[in-house]
Amino acid sequence: MSVSKKQRVVVGLSGGVDSAVSAHLLKQQGHEVVAIFMKNWEEDDDDEYCSSRQDFLDAASVADVLGIEIEHVNFAADYKDRVFAEFLREYQAGRTPNPDVLCNAEIKFKAFLDHAMRLGADRIATGHYARVRERGGRHELLKGLDPLKDQSYFLHRLTQAQLGKTLFPVGELPKTEVRRIAEQICLPNAKKKDSTGICFIGERPFREFLNRYLANTPGPVKDDRGRVIGEHVGLSFYTLGQRKGIGIGGVKENKNAKGGSEHAPWFVARKDMAANTLFVVQGHDHPWLLSHTLTADDASWVADAAPPPGALAAKTRYRQADAPCTFAGTADGTFELRFDEPQWAVTPGQSAVLYDGEVCLGGGVITASR
Repeated sequence: MSVSKKQRVVVGLSGGVDSAVSAHLLKQQGHEVVAIFMKNWEEDDDDEYCSSRQDFLDAASVADVLGIEIEHVNFAADYKDRVFAEFLREYQAGRTPNPDVLCNAEIKFKAFLDHAMRLGADRIATGHYARVRERGGRHELLKGLDPLKDQSYFLHRLTQAQLGKTLFPVGELPKTEVRRIAEQICLPNAKKKDSTGICFIGERPFREFLNRYLANTPGPVKDDRGRVIGEHVGLSFYTLGQRKGIGIGGVKENKNAKGGSEHAPWFVARKDMAANTLFVVQGHDHPWLLSHTLTADDASWVADAAPPPGALAAKTRYRQADAPCTFAGTADGTFELRFDEPQWAVTPGQSAVLYDGEVCLGGGVITASR
């Protein structure tokens, strides 16, 4: 969604190339552009894995080149209360949450939006690959035009009020064009690598990070026949579909027996929290890893109401093609999806996000699958 009349737009400048080009495009359109750098994590800020300081220097360099003001704002307390505490609660319960979804809903499009409005902003803008379309007085959230970069999955909890105040300038562009623009206007971060991983963890080993906050209670690792084949370090440290870091080698088999072979890889398939038992199976397409239906709760709908029951498409993880499914909602914010084809490693705690073509409808948090 582009805006024709000149407005005061506050851009979340992260230090990355996408938000930098977003700020440039808004200036080109004649808007009054102000930048904010959000600091969301304070612990081990000088750690080799935490790039917050360097990101701010990069953001400040971009602001200097573009000739815009930049303010450093600390949202770390909000982040710890609203995102990180929930993240730990979910892991302790044996689920695998998506903190990027929470961060967008609670920090970038709530705390940051509120701060920008206090600064007299008409709109905020971020470097997300998504689009907003106004239709019939309502706002629709659309996929970014670059299918490899589309980030609507992480934005599915945004409301009508939030979308009405938000611009996604690079949502109409392929990433290659964003890089080209950055180089053309000599942005200092034009060649900066895209960040990966969760913002407060960075590139550090995930288990090492969780170890600081979660108690680890070892227990048995069993296969699909109930045989104990190893020991886990604590159920919170594993996610469904995980292949690496399980800590078991091959289990020799009688070649005529049913089941795995010593060469087939092991995958985490189930967690029994009550018995503190981790179940693993051999082979990517083992039946325990495939689900035909899922249930989800804590639903959030972009249009403020659930879509009618029927055929839609869904993603159960970010890097996944849309999977055709049948949607059935209920009045209490839960819903069920029945997939045309079985889905792999559907994981409680992750988001199930619904689509009607290019329109992101919203979604919920996966509670179970079968």
